Amino acid sequence: MNFKQNISIINALMRITCGLTLLTWAMAKMVKKPWKNQSYLFVVMLSAMKIGEGILRYCPVVDAMENGQSFMKNESKQEKESGQPDSY
Repeated sequence: MNFKQNISIINALMRITCGLTLLTWAMAKMVKKPWKNQSYLFVVMLSAMKIGEGILRYCPVVDAMENGQSFMKNESKQEKESGQPDSY
């Protein structure tokens, strides 16, 4: 899979910091109350995802937003060239 880094170094450092903070908090809660680990497990998974995004400097949501915006620009450009509005 080829991907281009799409977040800045500052953004990546913030994602790593927040991810590690939330991961530590959730793990501490899981140790104190192991019978309530389902809700904390979700936080652990989200935190791990943020840490991974920071390390790789690639965010799939940012990529999807950028691709969606470029798709919309191309679509409007084609619409202007053809002179026909979309029919719904």
